[in-house]
Amino acid sequence: MIPADAVLSPAQTRDALTGAFVHLDGALYASYSTDDFARAAQLVAEVAEAAERANHHPDVSLGYGQIAFTVSSHDAGGVTGRDLRLAEEIEQLAHRAGAKANTTRPTNYEIAIDCSDADAIRDFWRVGCDYIEDLDGDGDVELRDPRGSGPKIWFQKMDPPRTERSRIHLDVYVPTQDARGRVDAIVAAGGTLVTDEHAPSWWVMADAEGNELCVCTSAR
Repeated sequence: MIPADAVLSPAQTRDALTGAFVHLDGALYASYSTDDFARAAQLVAEVAEAAERANHHPDVSLGYGQIAFTVSSHDAGGVTGRDLRLAEEIEQLAHRAGAKANTTRPTNYEIAIDCSDADAIRDFWRVGCDYIEDLDGDGDVELRDPRGSGPKIWFQKMDPPRTERSRIHLDVYVPTQDARGRVDAIVAAGGTLVTDEHAPSWWVMADAEGNELCVCTSAR
């Protein structure tokens, strides 16, 4: 039996997630489509009732015939047994409502800036993007969109400084089971595998002009 408050890794939740939900970067994600807005709104209302009973609430995105749920235990800093139980109930409600699971997989993005002195440039990016400062899990300062829509910006110290390539790259977080396929697809699209020495945590890829993108997974 999975403890209610223990933070679970994607490997620990893989067998329990048999429906639309996917574990990525500390949360469970699922999206569904319905025939119209009214049915989508009704499903959200039914999920809201279930969440109130469980005293555990998902983030919800609602559009015309489209609903997306993000489930995470913010107090624990990741996915717990509470999230698995709520995800299972959402799956059951969606099935009864005739909602169809969307096949588009979730992806998270981060912008990484290589620098010699993060303190000297951080305010430039904070003000320019209208972001706020936040701390990551290691206590380092990163920048976050207070509206919750833009990608996180973090700063990677160069030692020694590197000038032979672009110093800004994109990190793309995908579900662990999708990572190898994404890497292969990038190569097929004309990309180059720079290194896989850190796989399966991340692969460093480059386009035809050397601009880099990291395909990343999450340990939580």
